[in-house]
Amino acid sequence: MQKMISAIFVVSLAICGQSLAVENLDTKNLATENQVNNVSNQSTLVTHFSEQLSLTGALTQGALLRGQAKSGDVITLNGRVIKVAKNGEFVIGFGRDAKLRHHLVVISTDKKTVKFTISLLKRDYKIQRVNGISKKITHPNAKNVARSRLDAKQVRAARAIFTEQLHFKQQFIWPAKGIISGVYGSQRYYNGKPGRPHYGVDMAGPRGTDVVAPADGIVRLFVPDMFYSGGTLIIDHGMGVSSTFLHLSSGLVKAGDVVKKGQLIAKTGTTGRSTGPHLDWRMNWLNQRIDPALLLPVRTK
Repeated sequence: MQKMISAIFVVSLAICGQSLAVENLDTKNLATENQVNNVSNQSTLVTHFSEQLSLTGALTQGALLRGQAKSGDVITLNGRVIKVAKNGEFVIGFGRDAKLRHHLVVISTDKKTVKFTISLLKRDYKIQRVNGISKKITHPNAKNVARSRLDAKQVRAARAIFTEQLHFKQQFIWPAKGIISGVYGSQRYYNGKPGRPHYGVDMAGPRGTDVVAPADGIVRLFVPDMFYSGGTLIIDHGMGVSSTFLHLSSGLVKAGDVVKKGQLIAKTGTTGRSTGPHLDWRMNWLNQRIDPALLLPVRTK
């Protein structure tokens, strides 16, 4: 059972040797015992710092923050240069176990430097136990190990394609109907043995349930039979943000297709490492695995 979390964003600002501390507090829920339903953009924090920078997002592990700087600004996160669009828009993300303090630096076109310290909240994650997984899945033979490595290589290559499209700015929608059966960050035990944390949101429902694009993008990959994830489809939303859909029974689009938010792209299934029909939806910013639920409206059905 996840605990309720409040969002706190503490920013340290230093310009030309002067410092200013800004604290913003939002006490709405980021996660609750009701799984993912209340993990929504109700907890989104919009923070403005004069005319220099704005960030939008839930300030917690697993979050995606969408930013606006000035055209021509150079931005670094923890010393790494972040790609900024011509209009000054950018995006950053933090994984499941991201450290809680991060350093964002903005260098303007007139060489002024603004430094921010981003403080994230630590999350508590659910423990889930999944039984009935076949031994050929939990203890794959050498042939299947080689197959899974090839699958992983294809996924990495698809996610490595970088475009400056800004589709990630859209309000994301739920890609499928169904009961929420798995949440981001949960630790799963397969047949009693601990597995890797779960990085997606699971929507369980009848095989063949429609899957739609949660936002505009370009299809980068569809493979119908990956070893672990079964039917696997990846959509590029731009600037390193991507959606991955797992365990599909069929795909209705192909690599290179341009898709629109709400467009039918696939059907749910129970392919790969799965004990029942569902959609496992995952999101990445570059190599950071982020929580899709933090970008979504409250789920009503």
